[in-house]
Amino acid sequence: MGVYALRKLLYGFAVMAGVILVVFVLFNILPGDPARMTMGQRSDVQSLDAVRKEFGLDRSRPIQFFLYINDLSPISIHPNTVENQDKYHYQKLFTIGDDAVVLKAPYLRRSYQTKRDVTTILSETVPNTFVLALTAMIFATIIGVFLGVLSAVHQGTWIDNAANTFAILGISAPSFFAGIIIAWLFGFVLADYTGLNMSGSLYSYDPFKGEIITWRNLWLPMITLGLRPLAIIVQLTRSAMLDVLAQDYIRTARAKGLSRNAIIYKHALKNALNPVITAVSGWFASLLAGSFFVEYIFGYNGLGRTTVTALEMSDFPVVMGSILFIAFVFVVVNILVDLLYAWVDPRVKLS
Repeated sequence: MGVYALRKLLYGFAVMAGVILVVFVLFNILPGDPARMTMGQRSDVQSLDAVRKEFGLDRSRPIQFFLYINDLSPISIHPNTVENQDKYHYQKLFTIGDDAVVLKAPYLRRSYQTKRDVTTILSETVPNTFVLALTAMIFATIIGVFLGVLSAVHQGTWIDNAANTFAILGISAPSFFAGIIIAWLFGFVLADYTGLNMSGSLYSYDPFKGEIITWRNLWLPMITLGLRPLAIIVQLTRSAMLDVLAQDYIRTARAKGLSRNAIIYKHALKNALNPVITAVSGWFASLLAGSFFVEYIFGYNGLGRTTVTALEMSDFPVVMGSILFIAFVFVVVNILVDLLYAWVDPRVKLS
């Protein structure tokens, strides 16, 4: 297990290195002067030069890439100054001349527009997106597995046909289109009955209570984001359940006189969950990335809306930080899923 986990970590490190290289090259060939984006178009030459020196923009491209890697790496080399200590918040390990080898959190640099650390911006928005993605995945998993089992048990009936029709509609409808329809229908036309808003974030400000959690603003984006994974889970669960229910050991369980519920939920469902686990894990990481347009449509303050807004304003450090964070989530989730397989299905050999 340890060797397998180490090998997967090395693969994940290689993937992250490739993503960092692509992100750096892509955003360095785009037009625009980061110094002017940071300081404004009417800034003086001295201020612009100071910003270019801070970000290493006065250096060659290879040196800029090295400095970017140095900022991202948790173990890096920096001049041991008070300014760097305030900037990176590092823990010094040992010194090499005037420089220090330090331990720190990855530094994603500063926003061009707000002058705030990108890490701070992400830390304020990622929890909202995580709650949205988690609740959407829970909603999709519970309803999807239930409908998939129901469809398989009642194969060929109107229940099976209705579940399949719902799954096809869910897969066919893009999230941005479904979001507009759901927001208009339940947040506007039926708002008097649902009590839901067309837009709004998880947290809202009350003049008497301060910042409060507004759960009703979560329902519509959660349903919109969970529709596609729900439809796929329905089909995967149905297909896997039909295969398992045709196995010899299921017929043996029936011959022993076990109850229908015991056969379905104790014996069949557990062995049919492998493809569902794959879908759930993959979709959970995808939902973090796929929430961009959903959050934008519903005005939900999360990672997606922040990234889209930053892209509109050419705030590249925020966009780059968001992409790297999502890539990191994909790598971590894939590693955890591979380890989870061995726990759910003993037939899977890690070697």
